[in-house]
Amino acid sequence: MGKPFRDYAYDAAMLALKPMEHAILRSSLVGNTAFLPMEEFPWARKLEDHWTEIRAELDSVLRYRDALPAFHEISADVSDISDEKWKIFAFYGYGFRSDANCARCPTTARLLAEVPGMTTAFFSILAPGKRIPPHRGPWKGVLRYHLGLLIPDPERCGIKVGGETVHWREGESLVFDDAYEHSAWNDTEHTRVVLFIDVMRPCRFPGSWINRFVIKVVSLTPFVQDAKRKHKAWERKVATSLPS
Repeated sequence: MGKPFRDYAYDAAMLALKPMEHAILRSSLVGNTAFLPMEEFPWARKLEDHWTEIRAELDSVLRYRDALPAFHEISADVSDISDEKWKIFAFYGYGFRSDANCARCPTTARLLAEVPGMTTAFFSILAPGKRIPPHRGPWKGVLRYHLGLLIPDPERCGIKVGGETVHWREGESLVFDDAYEHSAWNDTEHTRVVLFIDVMRPCRFPGSWINRFVIKVVSLTPFVQDAKRKHKAWERKVATSLPS
């Protein structure tokens, strides 16, 4: 059985982006390594300084974790790597703001709104035993940030990017380039949660302009619009009826 049309369209789009990606890397103000030094992202310190407040809001969310959507139920792009053991609580996504979720976590939402170049943000919730298989992101113009919030055992919860393994720790940050092959795991008997943020790679002109253009185009694609529609449907059916 051949690939669905959606996959062919995705492959064609990625091929078309390659020349632009080279321009992004030539203009990049940060390195091109798998994990990047945290001193290149000074905005992360404020999130770390307030991590206990974010954790308190997360704890209130986890009281109704069974009602939260699995990642693939919102974004079809992760259907190959997500299942019921990977849930999310979304705040922002390519121009979309979840008003209901932001209202439930006002401190987290306020801090997220101050992150330069933020495109996507959510609580990423891995159930016990969940392993995310190796995969790659499509575009080097976006970098990924994680803030450890609920890490039951750092030695048994980790992420491998470009062959390098790092373990999350509560209240600590990491930034990586998800265009490198990466995988993650929670080999404990408890839930693992990080604050997951995608940010635009800091670039000089013309890379900065190209990056903004590509991100804007991505926000208008059927993939992203479908995810927005699904999240709005979840909000109507579930989010507004959850206890405060």
